[in-house]
Amino acid sequence: MNANSENLADELLSAGCIKFGEFTLKSGLRSPIYIDLRRIITYPKLLEQVAAAYLPVLRHLSFVRLAGLPYAAIPIATAISLAGNYPMIYPRKEVKAYGTKAEIEGEYHAGETVVVIDDLATTGGSKFEAIEKLTGAGLVVRDVVVLVDRQSGAKESLAQAGYSMHAVLTINEMLGYWEETGKVGKDKIDATRKFLAK
Repeated sequence: MNANSENLADELLSAGCIKFGEFTLKSGLRSPIYIDLRRIITYPKLLEQVAAAYLPVLRHLSFVRLAGLPYAAIPIATAISLAGNYPMIYPRKEVKAYGTKAEIEGEYHAGETVVVIDDLATTGGSKFEAIEKLTGAGLVVRDVVVLVDRQSGAKESLAQAGYSMHAVLTINEMLGYWEETGKVGKDKIDATRKFLAK
């Protein structure tokens, strides 16, 4: 991890975006770590730092627009759009029943390549739903970029479907860094590693 990544990992920790303890996940599993990147929007400087961290990854990819995934990644994608001057769209979670009845908000043209922006990758499930909406509208998707990869299979399942996933940070990198610097107790790091290895 470089100095920028280390600083970002520390900021996410101090903002409570990554917590250690005992948490019940949506799946019903009990986890020693909880990642809540929706909190980023409460801290404008952190949001700015997060957006800047995506830019080096995006510079190596070929695309016309960003597609932010609802809801957590929309503010992040907006901040990236402002920082990198990239046009943005987003697929709706629910289709509007009135007006334009749009499934995708923002201007786009069939045949354009979009890069999918999300906050977190776990198994990749939510990414596939969004990619389906985007490709259904004639857009081309090759790459997905996330802030944190939980390393729970998303990269592999996306790769099997022909998509490349790129992460600004991975959970293992952050755990290694926090263990080395003593910013998180060894017992919490070990419990998290054990949980993630299941």
